[in-house]
Amino acid sequence: MKTAFLDAFSGLSGDMIVGALLDAGADFDALRQAVDSLGIDGYRLSRRPLERSGIVATKFEVEVSTPQPERHLSEILTMITRAALKPEVAARATAVFRALAEAEARVHRTTPEEVHFHEVGAVDSIIDVVGAALALDQLGLERLLVSELPMGGGFARSRHGVIPVPPPATLELLHGYPIRLGDGEAEMVTPTGAAIVKALAEPAPAVLNFTSELVAYGAGTRDLRDRPNLLRVLIGHTSQRYLSDDLLEISANIDDLNPQIYEHLSDRLFAAGARDVALTPTIMKKGRPAVMVSVLAEAALRERIAEVIFAETSTIGLRFHAVSRLKLARRTLEVATRHGAVRVKVSGEDSGIPTVAPEYEDCRTLARQRGVPLKLIIEEALAAARAKLAQ
Repeated sequence: MKTAFLDAFSGLSGDMIVGALLDAGADFDALRQAVDSLGIDGYRLSRRPLERSGIVATKFEVEVSTPQPERHLSEILTMITRAALKPEVAARATAVFRALAEAEARVHRTTPEEVHFHEVGAVDSIIDVVGAALALDQLGLERLLVSELPMGGGFARSRHGVIPVPPPATLELLHGYPIRLGDGEAEMVTPTGAAIVKALAEPAPAVLNFTSELVAYGAGTRDLRDRPNLLRVLIGHTSQRYLSDDLLEISANIDDLNPQIYEHLSDRLFAAGARDVALTPTIMKKGRPAVMVSVLAEAALRERIAEVIFAETSTIGLRFHAVSRLKLARRTLEVATRHGAVRVKVSGEDSGIPTVAPEYEDCRTLARQRGVPLKLIIEEALAAARAKLAQ
């Protein structure tokens, strides 16, 4: 799968992403023609080589010469729809602006349709978004990965006044992406850059099987004191056979809890977003028998998971560490049995010998309703699923 990896050691912005993709071989003249079809006036596009710390990068610039109006989401989407863009490019650009509108709406407690894009709806941001979508298509990139992002610190001025760095909309957009707060002397990730990441990229796994074929650089505008203000993009192919993701494992050893509480604890943890909950018998100091509670969850849910464990158990401390998983692709299908419909999870279809697992709760519900043995429902669901997969 042809993949681009955004190595954002100095953060990223819309123009840095476009500059890096132009440096990787995207066609500047085609980008100019696509932008011209948007029907925007009062700007000039340019690109030029720029050296920072001995590294030559491409600086992409949009010079605006006339005042631009404030735009709503509907106006920008209409502009994109009417432009001479391939459907795939228009869809990517639309996804970026929808993500941005939803984030701004959450910050300002309004709706995406009512958001005024006075800063990110300016002509340079519209061009950055369309340019990035077009360049990804030109380079034939099927997957976009992004590194952990430095977020900077301090304060910045906006149309709403002085705001903290990172800007509120940027943080809203990057839920679920690894970030480093306080890394950097100023704003390191712009809302436009964050919106492109949110709509088009996924966090890179901790271990990535990647064959690099080309390295390119896009330059930012400011000079930073502690690092070169560059975005590095590696283009190549991923060779992962399995899906992967990065989670936290949160655990505690408990030796004085009523065993009846563990089922309730598990239910609450799953309701809080846990991916998995395991209870393992263990032996603590002085030979005391105990139970180790282990929870897998997304990093963003750490505090919520901790709150449940502290509230429902007697532990006064938790351990947590990052874990990476390899997993099979899975899907759910519904099959009919003599006693009713059952959902079935199917995984490992690429191997030619898929694993089929009927949904336990569906089978148990039917067994109780129909008054038949649970194992009979499970067997019929397995047979129906295998027959359906063989068609």
